[in-house]
Amino acid sequence: MDPLSRPLRFRVRAFVWVWKALCRWLVTASQPSGPEVYVSFMDHATASWGSRTAPLITTPPRARLQRHADRAVPEEAPAILAAGLVAHVGFVERGQPYVIPMAYHYDPATPNILYLHGGHASRLLRHLASGGPAAIAVTLVDGLVFSRTALYHSLNYRSVLCFAHAAPPLDRHAATVALEAMIARYFPGRTAGRDYDAAPPVHLDATNVIAMEIEEWSAKARRGGPLGPRDHEPDAPGSAGVLDVSTRS
Repeated sequence: MDPLSRPLRFRVRAFVWVWKALCRWLVTASQPSGPEVYVSFMDHATASWGSRTAPLITTPPRARLQRHADRAVPEEAPAILAAGLVAHVGFVERGQPYVIPMAYHYDPATPNILYLHGGHASRLLRHLASGGPAAIAVTLVDGLVFSRTALYHSLNYRSVLCFAHAAPPLDRHAATVALEAMIARYFPGRTAGRDYDAAPPVHLDATNVIAMEIEEWSAKARRGGPLGPRDHEPDAPGSAGVLDVSTRS
């Protein structure tokens, strides 16, 4: 056996051990001290651009539009969230991504808060209650755009993407107010005690109402007709136009 092989193997193993220890230190040192969990130190560094202490919601690089930035409509974000019916909530648990469609409540009077509710056993609600981050998407489809060219078929839409985390737990009174406001948003005019029985304590104990604090958001919209090369030629073969499927706003 080569007398240098054993020392060389020792040096290689020592180098690998030091490198692994350094990587573990980088990931651990970069994690937040609170309950919020991030996948890696790179993710944490990106999230540090959030606006948790700022009075306004901003659009830092994590939420900035990468495609069709000309369609950005950040000023419309509150109205889009207030008009939406379904929020798709994305999260990661043990390395596995999930997206769950949820009913929700949003009031433009408190633009940085969005409410979700569900059973205590819900995987999503457990993740959020533990402080885990989430991405929330709401989309309104306003029209189906058809073109004389296959590539230029499209949708007219308004959408918002939010990055959020759970705010401190709500007390029973705040949860009741949020649930009744949510019912009134989906069914305008319905009032507890007149149109339906208010939730008794046993029902409130069986559900979990979580206020999601929005850190960042971006809003995007497409409007108008098809943009194909022959769509503005009335005598060209084929057809072009917009089928209106507007949702309420």
